[in-house]
Amino acid sequence: MKLRKVLALSSLTALSLAGCGAVDTGTGAEAESSGGEGTAAEVPVPEACSQKGALVSVLLPNQTNPYYVAMKEGFETAAAEKGFKAEVQIAEDDDAQQLAQAEAALQKNPCALALNPVKSEPAAAIVKAANDAGVPVFTVNVIVDESALSAQGGTIMQYLGADNKAGGSQVAEMVLEDMGKDAELNIGFVTEPDEVPVAIRDEGFTETISGNPNAKVVAKVDGNVVATDSLSVTSDMLQGNPDLNVIFASTGPAAQGAIEAVKAAGRDVKVYGFCAPDLATDDLYPGCVAQEPADYGKRVIEQIRSFVDGETPEAEILRELKAFRHGETLAPGEVG
Repeated sequence: MKLRKVLALSSLTALSLAGCGAVDTGTGAEAESSGGEGTAAEVPVPEACSQKGALVSVLLPNQTNPYYVAMKEGFETAAAEKGFKAEVQIAEDDDAQQLAQAEAALQKNPCALALNPVKSEPAAAIVKAANDAGVPVFTVNVIVDESALSAQGGTIMQYLGADNKAGGSQVAEMVLEDMGKDAELNIGFVTEPDEVPVAIRDEGFTETISGNPNAKVVAKVDGNVVATDSLSVTSDMLQGNPDLNVIFASTGPAAQGAIEAVKAAGRDVKVYGFCAPDLATDDLYPGCVAQEPADYGKRVIEQIRSFVDGETPEAEILRELKAFRHGETLAPGEVG
């Protein structure tokens, strides 16, 4: 049985999102940079990986968000190209259902588990179940909560996703460029506080927008990464904040819902954020940044292939986001 060395999670000190940009993904990568202690562990390549067409179990939150439709396609296409069979389970945004799907998938003796959690904290139980089954976990997009992972004693082989803090900062730079570095900005957030990557985006935006001393965040609402929910809570936020003139939408569905709410209200409010699917930037929606979820799925499969073939995976891979400005339209599969 082949072995790989990775840093396993030990007693790492929790990092405050308000104080720094680093977030422990459970790979141990942040232990070195933050002064914490990681311990070397031997991680075996499962025997199942030696089979032709070895199974890779993929767990995704939903197929209502175009983000995950694109990611599913990326996983399936790349798996066929790399000699794997990808079996994709859709949790319908239900944490308990995703855990049950993981437990069922592990019974099939997969080569690896590719996990995009529904929510950050409950996903720690999935990681632990895979660890106990001897199946390496490659996480994508949504980071598993570090405190929950530590409590479970879980270990992740790798995290791959967007450089979320840089993405939030990119959006704030767009706002400062368009509105002026001394303009009075009353900003509302349409966010999702229970997802670690979204919190990191908010942090990046907040740090950069503070370059304008006249910028202040006047309201934050939870759009639940659902366009209809985001429309509803943004409508309420607009009604309660007549001076609001900028919205930062930190997910694609949040941007979509916020844009619809601003149009319905007839307000002169600019929406910036992580890109809504299939919408061109315009006067109301002057700029956004996009991820490439199909590419993420492809890259995770490539990382699993490299692991099986004898390479040690990087603990964390952060991908740049693509910026779109006034009048530009996203290509299929490019979404916040």
